[in-house]
Amino acid sequence: MEKILDVTKRFASALEGAGIPYRVVGGFAVFLHIDPVDPMAARLTKDVDVAIDRHDLDAIRAALTPHGFTHRHVAGVDMFLDAKHPGARSAVHAVFIGEKVRPEYLEPVPGSTPVRERKGILIAPVADLVRMKLTSFRLKDKVHIQDLDAVGLITPEIEQSLSEPLRQRLAEVRATE
Repeated sequence: MEKILDVTKRFASALEGAGIPYRVVGGFAVFLHIDPVDPMAARLTKDVDVAIDRHDLDAIRAALTPHGFTHRHVAGVDMFLDAKHPGARSAVHAVFIGEKVRPEYLEPVPGSTPVRERKGILIAPVADLVRMKLTSFRLKDKVHIQDLDAVGLITPEIEQSLSEPLRQRLAEVRATE
């Protein structure tokens, strides 16, 4: 927990210091939403994913370099390797707001206003995470949906805001619980 939190805080601090918007997404954001509600239901992930604006990429590189992060583009993935904790698993992986992560995905990465969680990190709101998890729809994404749902974070309002294909996927996940 300390390693992933350290990497995230240093990454976030560098971007906030430079005035560059970001939001943590993915499994770590799910963890950060669930932990205050039910710490025993929160599953820690091994990496950090952030949603950023592609137009900010050069400014992000410049802001992160003095903090020990190096940008790499590997196998179609933009990531920022941390010199303090080397290795792709401890890298911060970037996805781009308003773009599909993969061409076959149903929806692009949403860019709603992030929320500041209790450790001071900006994270995507639950509604955005639900959309992203239902769009990716891998096994780990389905488990994250189950976890969010089990602690009551997927509200009727979030469900109603989903597109019909994503509502169908949510129903599929709920049917397997």
